[in-house]
Amino acid sequence: MIATKFPNLAIKTRFMKLLKRITFLIFLIAALTAQAQDVLEGAKKKISSGDFAGAKAELTKFISANSKNKTVFSLSGQARMGLEDFYGAIGDFTYAIEIDSTFSEGLNYRGEAKVALGDDEGAILDFDKAIRFNPTYTEAYTNRGLAKYNIEDFQSAYFDFSKALELGPVDADKYFNRGVVKAELGEFVSAVDDYSKAIELDKADASLYNYRGVAFYNLSDFDKAITDYNESIKLDAKDPLKYENRALAKSAKEDFKGSMEDYNKAIELNPEEPETYNLRGVTKFNLDDQDGAITDYTKAIELDPTNPVYYDNRALSRTEKEDYNGAIEDYSSSIELYPNDPETYYQRGLVKLTMNNKYDACLDFKTAEEQGSTEAKAAIKKNCK
Repeated sequence: MIATKFPNLAIKTRFMKLLKRITFLIFLIAALTAQAQDVLEGAKKKISSGDFAGAKAELTKFISANSKNKTVFSLSGQARMGLEDFYGAIGDFTYAIEIDSTFSEGLNYRGEAKVALGDDEGAILDFDKAIRFNPTYTEAYTNRGLAKYNIEDFQSAYFDFSKALELGPVDADKYFNRGVVKAELGEFVSAVDDYSKAIELDKADASLYNYRGVAFYNLSDFDKAITDYNESIKLDAKDPLKYENRALAKSAKEDFKGSMEDYNKAIELNPEEPETYNLRGVTKFNLDDQDGAITDYTKAIELDPTNPVYYDNRALSRTEKEDYNGAIEDYSSSIELYPNDPETYYQRGLVKLTMNNKYDACLDFKTAEEQGSTEAKAAIKKNCK
């Protein structure tokens, strides 16, 4: 009896030691898990607050001991994105996806990084996978819609933005996104509806009123457009584009003096935008201020000498001032930049005709006719025997 007790006692002692080791390991694992959770939560808070460098530093120290934790790599990728290290972010998200090939969050974030680098096609492949693994992933539908918008696949973008609204939660951005793509598709009435819903949810966003104003402008409802631009400018008086948009609507109502005031303000806010000078030049042309128009067109050409429209417009004002040589010079510059516009040949032909240079005028009319100008065809019939 006594002899048999010693082996049992030894077994019991070894078992107790093993149990203590297991218990210690359980506590150690629990402690490490708690520590890991603390680090991850801390990194999340830093990312949310915009402290991307702090989050990255915290995760870098932690990542080598947690090389199989997809969340660590995902957070590291998000921190890198905040630091605009998009290539590094893609590397981190790729590690996370290698750990779990169905990790929809990692696929979505990697797609976002690819969009930031201009790789919309590659991003769409990632968003497709994210949605396949999580069919209710609202953010992935929104992001895929944005990528498809970038490649001008507007119908597909429309579907994705609609799906994001269907899945919810509903917010102003989702209606705004769909409104923008509707406008691209020429569905301005429906775009106004989405912009209006967005405004109901966020009445303080100046851009929403501006975009709805553009939609009203395209519907030729210039009064409503101006009302929206007024509200947009009230909320954000430092954006030159809003003044330019309002000026266009005022010009459409033939309020050229009001239009001039807005173009002046736009130029004050951004004196380096050639198109604003060009549009102000058109307004001055309509006010019969040809000298002022020529000055504005000349400034537009100084800022962007590659736009043929600016030369065409200056040529019109020079023609009004009977500076025919200057007009021909401008039309010739326009043709050199863009030789496939029949209207430019036709207009140059008219100037040459005015100068009694019928032979060269008819050559221009002939080129314009070959490019499809019916006006040039009539001019040939009348002047070129």
